[in-house]
Amino acid sequence: MLPLSETFVRQQALHLRDWRATLVGQRLCPNGLSLEGLDYQVLDLVPASAAEALGWRLYRRLGWPMPAALSRLMAPDGDGERPAVAHVHFATDAVQAWPWLKGLGLPVAVTLHGYDIHTRPDWWESGQGGEHMRDYPQRLRAMAQDPRVSFIAVSEAVRAQAIAAYGIDPEKLHTLFIGVDTQAFSPSGLPAGEREPHILFVGRQVEKKGLEVLIRAMSQVHQRFPQARVKVVGDGPLRERMEALAQRLDVPVDFLGAQPSHVVRELLATAKIFCLPSVVSQSGDAEGLPISILEAQACGVPVVTSAMGGRDEGIEPDRSGFAFPEGDPEALAAQLNRLLGDPALCNAMGRAARELATRKFDIQVCQRALESFYSARAGGAR
Repeated sequence: MLPLSETFVRQQALHLRDWRATLVGQRLCPNGLSLEGLDYQVLDLVPASAAEALGWRLYRRLGWPMPAALSRLMAPDGDGERPAVAHVHFATDAVQAWPWLKGLGLPVAVTLHGYDIHTRPDWWESGQGGEHMRDYPQRLRAMAQDPRVSFIAVSEAVRAQAIAAYGIDPEKLHTLFIGVDTQAFSPSGLPAGEREPHILFVGRQVEKKGLEVLIRAMSQVHQRFPQARVKVVGDGPLRERMEALAQRLDVPVDFLGAQPSHVVRELLATAKIFCLPSVVSQSGDAEGLPISILEAQACGVPVVTSAMGGRDEGIEPDRSGFAFPEGDPEALAAQLNRLLGDPALCNAMGRAARELATRKFDIQVCQRALESFYSARAGGAR
């Protein structure tokens, strides 16, 4: 609890109105997000003695007696309230936690984000995700059969994949967008069309984020707009390769590394365009609905994206931004050139982006839907 990439968990917990959240994790994340204002518990699942180890074995086999580490989760708070719903982000984590989570007897909601459901079952079963995850598809399907479990898909694309690839009952799948704080992320500075020709990319430097597509597109954009440059926020295993590619193509790219949310907001205040050129990776991993494109639109920045979910559900194509075919640097370059060369269009798209964000993705709007879902689950709905 909590890595810098999981601001959405923190925001969901902080913006609950009728419900209260206790975050539960096995360790605190060094240099992670601030937990100020949040109730949280660190769950120690490591037996401290032979007797505790025996207790855990009995619990996993028989479902009793509940170990002290778990019984503390169900203890009433200062107002005498006990947990009513368990909400787990990422199906991969839910499957790992299921052997003990099911013993709590709570309704369980699992949010499906992207890689946990887009990654093909055969990829997991081949062991490429680690030996301990070979049976992930089987365990996910078994968990999904439990009447206490239901699923939140962050986009319709994620929902469709859960049905098609993993056979999850459509009645147990509910699409709920994860909202953004449109007060914290709001337009500032000059309108997008009047800014310097800076293009912002935010994301881990992994295959599915498609940074290579943007760098290759910029080799064409730079010929028409020599002052254009890319600012890259995020780290990852491909960073060294991307830096070498930018240098070889003589493309101006600033690699800024991982940055906290307030720095991203500052960069959005000076960006002319936000670009997320995502692709489907070799494993099948793909975007769900990237929060980054919602934050950019909330700040009045036009978005150019090929992200699955994002291009169809996260933007209004040709109004708040442009969608382009994934893996196509020529198409991306054409759209970047169009925005860079037309300040009026850039401004109009920025205004439309802000309107879309406040109407459809504002965190207060999305939180009302989430809390209604909690209430229905606590009441016994699927």
